[in-house]
Amino acid sequence: MPISEERRRFLEAALCIVLAGCGGGGGSGRSAGDPGPVPDRNIDDAVALLDQLVAALMSSTGVPGMAVAVVRGEKTIYAKGFGVRALGTHSPVDADTVFQLASVSKSIGATVVAREIGRGQVAWDQPLRGLLPWFELADPEATRLVTIGDMYAHRSGLPGHIGDRLEDMGYDQRTVLERLRYVPLDGFRTRYDYTNFGLTAGGIATAAAAGTDWATLSEQAIYGPLGMTRTSSRFADFIDRSNRVTGHRIVDGKWATNTLRMPDAEAPAASVTSSVNDLAKWLSMMLGEGFYAGRRLVDAAALRAAVSPQIETSPAGNGRDAGHYGFGFNVGKTSAGRRDFSHSGAFGMGAATAFRVVPSTGIGLVALTNGYPIGVPEILSAQFFDLLEYGAIQRDYQALIGPFFTALNAPEGSLVGVPPPTSPMPPSQSLSAFAGHYRNDYHGPLNVELAGGSLSLTIGGAPLRLPLAHWDADVFTFTLDNENASPGTISKATFETGKVTLEFYDKEHLGTFVR
Repeated sequence: MPISEERRRFLEAALCIVLAGCGGGGGSGRSAGDPGPVPDRNIDDAVALLDQLVAALMSSTGVPGMAVAVVRGEKTIYAKGFGVRALGTHSPVDADTVFQLASVSKSIGATVVAREIGRGQVAWDQPLRGLLPWFELADPEATRLVTIGDMYAHRSGLPGHIGDRLEDMGYDQRTVLERLRYVPLDGFRTRYDYTNFGLTAGGIATAAAAGTDWATLSEQAIYGPLGMTRTSSRFADFIDRSNRVTGHRIVDGKWATNTLRMPDAEAPAASVTSSVNDLAKWLSMMLGEGFYAGRRLVDAAALRAAVSPQIETSPAGNGRDAGHYGFGFNVGKTSAGRRDFSHSGAFGMGAATAFRVVPSTGIGLVALTNGYPIGVPEILSAQFFDLLEYGAIQRDYQALIGPFFTALNAPEGSLVGVPPPTSPMPPSQSLSAFAGHYRNDYHGPLNVELAGGSLSLTIGGAPLRLPLAHWDADVFTFTLDNENASPGTISKATFETGKVTLEFYDKEHLGTFVR
């Protein structure tokens, strides 16, 4: 979401700690070993309370639509829809309604890779170089060594969320991936930085080994064999569904429909669309370690690796274990000490999803919403598994989790909330002196144009045309509203001799364009 990466990493780690699903087993003072099964009574009572929990969350947040499923082993014991697919309609959500899954796609995609590993096509430790000879990182040695597993564990050294803003500019998948070679690396195999396009490279490398595209491979590997007939990794398929949601976000304090996100450029990381009835089958397969309906679909060893710790995401402290990421999964322990794996997904343009599996209970839950991320799926999951493990909800998760998402959804920019200067200094030159063509290897060309007495920027593959407003001296501003820029985001455009720096695009110091 549109905040500094330092702030983002802090918030993501803090949210993991609050949910105790990223390695919080030590905090309760319970045994470090997995306590094993939970009483049947707890399962029955937790499921019986789901309608009430969902109703309370939807009432308190106003999220328009939601669907939830719970599986026990291979049996779906709960699957329901609530609310509407789109505000202003009477189209109800049901258990077959198709939602955008956002980053839950990473976990599903990891099972696609695991299936290919079982078939001997690829390996978690297989270098990308032999599969994508055109793909490069800034460090030649890292380019030679980086593997599919490195990408799926977010340990490639690429900065967090790098490439996302290129996608917002309208650049296609190949262009974004090729431009990652201009990004300085930090911490190859030594640190975790959540990177959609890094994982995407791992996914399309796997598809390249299979001689097909990612969406087709996903159908052949997972969706078809599991009978997930309402699941796809193509946005066009989602748009063609009659029973599908639209996105929503809060505008001026009220929920409103929003433009749908088209995430095909980062397909392995974010493009899956599905229903809870379909996802229940996938959850059952996960509980069966790749075995479903009497046959093995995914290699157990490859799947176990995916849900095993591969890189630390948050340090141990305050009586809690360290948090970890596997290959496409958050992995850790519940507060009661049971091993679990999970993932959340979110589109700022209007989707929020989460699943969680606690193998020793035999239970998996998935929750999907058609509203932008405010914590609803995560809150429900935390409440439900508390009921399972303890017979009662242990904490006020809405109070705990809500502030994290408020911060994540905040507008970006050093001038947000800053009143304009009452007596701004005029530009040092005429506006025509700022106009011209500028270059940047990573972001591509930038045109600054003067028309009607005002400057504007044109940038990106779409392209974006952004009017500039004078702020003070040689500083101008522009506003953005897209997947990675929440409403209210303000960016500075600072002109200096022969160059201009765009604050919003200056992550990792990549935002200076030279004339």
